[in-house]
Amino acid sequence: MDPTGESASTAAEPMSPHPVLPAYFDDLPARGPMVDRLFDDTAAHYDRITGLLSFGSGGRYRREVLEQAGVQPGQRVLDLACGTGQVSEAAARLVGAGGAVLGVDPSAGMLAVAVAKMRRLREAEPRTGPFRAIAGGAEALPLSDQSVDVVTMGYALRHVPDLVGAFREMRRVLRPGGRVVVMEISAPANPLLRWPLKAYLRGVVPPLSRWITGDPRSRTLMAYYWDTMEHCVPPSAIQAAMAAAGLVAVERRRLWGTFSNYLARSPKQRND
Repeated sequence: MDPTGESASTAAEPMSPHPVLPAYFDDLPARGPMVDRLFDDTAAHYDRITGLLSFGSGGRYRREVLEQAGVQPGQRVLDLACGTGQVSEAAARLVGAGGAVLGVDPSAGMLAVAVAKMRRLREAEPRTGPFRAIAGGAEALPLSDQSVDVVTMGYALRHVPDLVGAFREMRRVLRPGGRVVVMEISAPANPLLRWPLKAYLRGVVPPLSRWITGDPRSRTLMAYYWDTMEHCVPPSAIQAAMAAAGLVAVERRRLWGTFSNYLARSPKQRND
């Protein structure tokens, strides 16, 4: 038995952020390739269509979250599941030329957009931190132990194969005392908030995305966005997964009942 009272085999089972969604994939192993294809196919439109969801989650909001979490000049930041570099952009401005941002993502299409965006940023604002894109996933980060000061993740936790495994990898690459900052969105528990949000995100945004981009895959992406929100494990389970991975000072900060910022630290004393 482990300290939680579970058997070793049970404790080792992956903790998926949501169950199988038959409209998109038939089993959990099929989810990763499906998600990668979906993001590759929609990378060129991604920033445009996610602008439809910007209930305070734009560039200013991302920067404020990172500032409040303590991201500082000179730090080395890993932006995990960086996508098109929306969080990377905010981090690069905060760490400055003396710091650095590493963007890791399994989608080649999203990384290509991020590289182009971050190149334009550095040309326009030379004092921002340099950016390096790395292909990889949350389950096996292509980084050395204790090599970064901060790990960020913006609205991608619902796509990892194993919550505890992802948080363990974050802890592994963090220097002692390093910070984890995960921004996420979840379906409100209050039905008075939940149903209007669902009507917008599931009923309006997908067809509007299709109309704006002319690409039917954009509709699929935004329908999947809500469906993963609706079926995601509760915030308490995410906090428990962070603690189970060995992170400390775990907390959740909420905004408007749907935005959550999960914060934690790597232990200052490492025993592994």
